[in-house]
Amino acid sequence: MRYSALMTDLYELTMLAGYFDEEMHDKPAVFDLFFRKAPFQGSYAAFAGLAPALEYLEQLQFTGEDLDYLSSLGLFKPRFLEFLRDFSFRGSVTAPPEGTVVFPTEPLLTVEGSLAEAQFVETALLNIINFQTLVATKAARLTTAAGPDSTVIEFGLRRAQGPDGGLSVARAAAIGGVFGTSNVWGGQVHGIPVKGTHAHSWVMAFEEELQAFRAYAECFPESCLLLVDTYDTLESGMPNAITVARELRERGHEILGVRLDSGDLAYLSREARRMFDEAGFPDAKIVASNELDEHVIHSIRDEGGRVDIYGVGTKLATCHGEGGGALGGVYKLVQFDGKPRMKTTSDISKATLPDRKSVWRVLEKNGDFHLDLITSDGEEPKPGDRVYDPANPVRQKTLPHDAEFESPRRQVMQDGNICVELSTLEQARDRCMDQLQRLPAGSLRLTNPHIYKVSISQKLHQLRDSLVARHEP
Repeated sequence: MRYSALMTDLYELTMLAGYFDEEMHDKPAVFDLFFRKAPFQGSYAAFAGLAPALEYLEQLQFTGEDLDYLSSLGLFKPRFLEFLRDFSFRGSVTAPPEGTVVFPTEPLLTVEGSLAEAQFVETALLNIINFQTLVATKAARLTTAAGPDSTVIEFGLRRAQGPDGGLSVARAAAIGGVFGTSNVWGGQVHGIPVKGTHAHSWVMAFEEELQAFRAYAECFPESCLLLVDTYDTLESGMPNAITVARELRERGHEILGVRLDSGDLAYLSREARRMFDEAGFPDAKIVASNELDEHVIHSIRDEGGRVDIYGVGTKLATCHGEGGGALGGVYKLVQFDGKPRMKTTSDISKATLPDRKSVWRVLEKNGDFHLDLITSDGEEPKPGDRVYDPANPVRQKTLPHDAEFESPRRQVMQDGNICVELSTLEQARDRCMDQLQRLPAGSLRLTNPHIYKVSISQKLHQLRDSLVARHEP
């Protein structure tokens, strides 16, 4: 998808015009994109949106129509508009692969280039990364709640934030572990398996439920999944579905299963499973939908529900939940013209970490994650190093003597061109599922989870302190 260069906030353009007038626009700058708090009152986020973000950067240019519109605003000088005619992003980007489990404070994207290039792309990068990471995180919470024996599919197009939002939801949900989508356009664009059945209106359009089921089975004998709660799930829907299942088998086909869309889903799924098993259809799937989220799914499992597939729509597409709705990603200048920069504030939790940085994942001997460490660029951490809580420097700890280190980030764009092979959605999903299982115990709890530690090195701690002291009144 090609994004317009005008997908930006006006202040990006007014700042750019000001930098141009002040002849600052060509000086080198470094920005970090990060978030301060994990969404959904959780402990982590699942990184997503890198590929479309890099595609945006690679394709960035102002069209004649864009420049005509900007001229019509009466804000910008002709000389600046002429500068925009040849404007493009020629910088570099460092980022983790999609599907990486990430945490507050640590840089996700580091964007380097001229001040003009690196500043202007702020809004678009935040738009892409914030939303897709939020959706992928919600999807990861859903798939974790569903457990290893069940899958989740995405049903959220009709409740998504417009057509583009629906497309982004399908993509990001796949990174977070969802195995299919009802969004046919999402299936076409992103290669995601498309899934679905029929609505209640299909059943209601026929005189009898059994007639409706037979007609659907006739149309789709290899993928017959019947919605059984239009009238009465256990007294009508399931008996009629079993009748159709027997008729399909006589013709050499097997019913795919049934969908439950109302009522006590734990109880109804147990009964539907029992009825299918007693009728000789142990492989028929039970699909559940109806305003599901991770808490409802956890409850269904906890009460002995027998759901094979959860169809989640509204609360995935809209990222509903405490602390949801938006990922508070921000984009901050950390170096300008070769000198470190930081935002200082009375609230240390909102102060930024200066200069170019590296992110390290500190590993246990078995490969599980111990903590993440942010260091100054080029700094190599060692076992036994003293590290600091970025929000409370009084809290310190020593890295384990047998700690191992890996860097989750790499350079992904150089001179304005993508310079690595990006992950497929399947690779990103597998990475996310693997890393979730390597978090410390309790990190995946839906309520009061263990908060994964992110620390800063002593060198970075000292640099920040020196800059704070310089700006003290």
